[in-house]
Amino acid sequence: MALYEENDLYINNSLARKKEKFVPLNAPSVGMYVCGPTVYSDVHLGNCRTFISFDLVYRYLSHLGYKVRYVRNITDAGHLENDADEGEDKISKKARLESLEPMEIVQKYTLGFHDVLSKFNTIPPSIEPTATGHIVEQIEMIQKIIDAGLAYVENGSVYFDVEKYNTDNDYGKLSGRKIEELISGTRELDAQSEKRNPLDFAIWKKASPSHIQRWPSPWSIGFPGWHLECSVMSTKYLGEQFDIHGGGMDLKFPHHECEIAQNKASNGEDAVRYWMHGNMLTLNGQRMSKSTGNTLLPEELFSGNTDKLTKGFAPTVARFFMMQAHYGSQLDFSNDALLAAEKGFNRLMEGYKKLDKLQAGPAKTDFDVAKWRKACYAAMNDDFNSPILISQLFEAVRFINGANEKDCGLSPEDLQLLKDTMSAFIVDVLGLQNIAEEKGGDKLDEVMNMLIEMRAKARADKDWALSDKIRDQLIAVGIQLKDGAEGTSYIIN
Repeated sequence: MALYEENDLYINNSLARKKEKFVPLNAPSVGMYVCGPTVYSDVHLGNCRTFISFDLVYRYLSHLGYKVRYVRNITDAGHLENDADEGEDKISKKARLESLEPMEIVQKYTLGFHDVLSKFNTIPPSIEPTATGHIVEQIEMIQKIIDAGLAYVENGSVYFDVEKYNTDNDYGKLSGRKIEELISGTRELDAQSEKRNPLDFAIWKKASPSHIQRWPSPWSIGFPGWHLECSVMSTKYLGEQFDIHGGGMDLKFPHHECEIAQNKASNGEDAVRYWMHGNMLTLNGQRMSKSTGNTLLPEELFSGNTDKLTKGFAPTVARFFMMQAHYGSQLDFSNDALLAAEKGFNRLMEGYKKLDKLQAGPAKTDFDVAKWRKACYAAMNDDFNSPILISQLFEAVRFINGANEKDCGLSPEDLQLLKDTMSAFIVDVLGLQNIAEEKGGDKLDEVMNMLIEMRAKARADKDWALSDKIRDQLIAVGIQLKDGAEGTSYIIN
């Protein structure tokens, strides 16, 4: 029996505003779409948290035995500077400022995005389509929406008619906004506006003479609206109905609201069955913002080259820190919080490493491995509750640290179950890595063993100056030696 048949998974569906039992359309296959980055600048930590959160979802679904097709797009055209269909295309603007071709900007920041997510040990999606690679399909969807009478053409641009759509549908149902409130909250259209209603949004824009990225269409030489690409690419690769759509909380309105409307207008049904939204990151209690300078880039986090941190932190420690909060809750980055997370991470990984040394014996412990394992699954089955899972893992670490290595009190079967479960959740589901492996693995071990032997000889010769020098210089580069009954080991801080 597959694990997914033994576990009832519940997902907090943003559309239903409640937790619902996850029942895939075509088990064991699962279709999941996550909105990817607009590749005009370096990816920031808020983006990273979203992608790490859905990496956790992807990993757990795969662990349960589902065959997941994970689609995450790259926006490389059509994303204007604001949501009112005004301003320059973000990529074209960056290309002009850097005197590069738009596709050079796209290539540069797509590679940077992949590099950062690789450091965070995220698994690449099954498919990573681009907006520019699906212009034909976007034009086809626009025509369907026009044919359905829910879009209109003005001066070569095509706009989605929100008020007409709302006659038989509910625009605003995802974000909980009423169309009357949305209308009252918008400014009056000026005389130059092509829109019939302030809420209408572009699904095709006629290109100005200065616009670099442009394609022919039945309506004009232009480019697709930003909201359209996700409707097109999600349904192309996952079907007109699919299981999960994820993204950051900031995309709920208008982006995801517009997606829902486009899919319903073109295909006649809601495409997504479970909407999931990750919450935002703050920095030292304040929203991250480039305009205020309250930002922290991944490379600054890793290197410590910023006045906001006292040192750099390994990517896997930062990943662990993010997993200590539920994906749907707000999380504040601070130096003190990261330092605390690093201590917790080291304690978890030390316990996990010590597990290999334990030997089975006659069962004589109160630690019920089967019950503990069930609690681990219960945590993840409750809307991917990683902080509760981590607390369960620390319960196991407490047992491991208190166990006698020669006879841990577990039967061979229970000891193997403990090892398998710890490995499954620490490595496969949470995606955590041993820092030594991140920084060199076996080679580092060889060097450290040599230094530990040199220090042991110095102590045997009562050369305390050399012994202390080895210890202190290792501490200076973030490596701490730990002397114990079984010999000397090391941890990386």
